[in-house]
Amino acid sequence: MAGKEAPSADDESLIAGKRSPPSVDVTVVAEKEAPTADDATMDAVQRRLMFEDECILVDENDNVVGHDSKYNCHLMEKIDSENLLHRAFSVFLFNSKYELLLQQRSETKVTFPRVWTNTCCSHPLYRDSELIEKDFLGVRNAAQRKLLDELGIQAEHVPVDQFVPVGRMLYKAPSDGKWGEHELDYLLFTVRDVEVNPNPDEVADVMYVDREKLKELLRKADSREDDIKLSPWFRLVVDNFMFKWWDHVEKGTLGEVVDLKTIHKLTS
Repeated sequence: MAGKEAPSADDESLIAGKRSPPSVDVTVVAEKEAPTADDATMDAVQRRLMFEDECILVDENDNVVGHDSKYNCHLMEKIDSENLLHRAFSVFLFNSKYELLLQQRSETKVTFPRVWTNTCCSHPLYRDSELIEKDFLGVRNAAQRKLLDELGIQAEHVPVDQFVPVGRMLYKAPSDGKWGEHELDYLLFTVRDVEVNPNPDEVADVMYVDREKLKELLRKADSREDDIKLSPWFRLVVDNFMFKWWDHVEKGTLGEVVDLKTIHKLTS
């Protein structure tokens, strides 16, 4: 599958933090939500990430409008009252047999614990290297970072120029009474044979699936068999795009379905 052009020297310097990100007209969200008594029971690693990570706030056209903590961005009260929408990405990594790598989210995850989902799902952060708009390098850098963090996949095995951004979707999904997602999600595909070493703070289990095994997983989720649950964003991709795009992955023609002009507004 043809990759994208490798980052230029200028982009490499930006990745290293040697120059400022592209100028954007942003409104910084300064007021932070204070921890509550309920937050004291949160897993220590997840709690640190919730308050330290700064997500990129965007409007429905994917224009950067500010930033806020991961905590605030996932509070349904904030999502509903302030319409907080943040940029995200979902990686779909296939091996050379064109099997898709899935992960089961850790039990300690704040949103959607123990659900099965695509290879890696997270957020670019409000930092120089992940704000780069050119060639979608910011989300690609973030994807490479999180594949290492969650699955122990070394950066040299998933070069940023081998992530193919196929499309974007916007969705909202509550997780429980307090937490949820409201994301503008970049869908990144790649074909690589990699060594996986899951981080137990992030991932409970992994497996590769072919089309038939994925269909069986969908059947079990629909019938609530074996307590199988799927993340809402993964289910949206599967129901709307996955099997058509999978054909193009195998044929090496993924470029024929790339559409980054459209932002698909989907309902979970």
